[in-house]
Amino acid sequence: MNNTQKMLQAIINGQSTLKQELLNKIDQVDKKVDKLDKKLDTVEKNLTGRIDKLGKQLAYLEDDTPTREEYDKLEERVDKIEQKVISVAG
Repeated sequence: MNNTQKMLQAIINGQSTLKQELLNKIDQVDKKVDKLDKKLDTVEKNLTGRIDKLGKQLAYLEDDTPTREEYDKLEERVDKIEQKVISVAG
């Protein structure tokens, strides 16, 4: 082998080594991305579950709250009862 061929072989070997190192790094990054995807899926499921629970609780609270009309009637009833108590006590 002459000097030119040795230099070309050294360059090719260097490029091969560089390529292999890059492939290894890419594989490591792929593995890390896969782990992150799994973690994100878990977080998403947890958040979705929490949001669903909050939504249900809010719906139940909304069902339990009196409407404006019911509140007004209740206020009238309380006023009448207060007047009766005041007239009886007075």
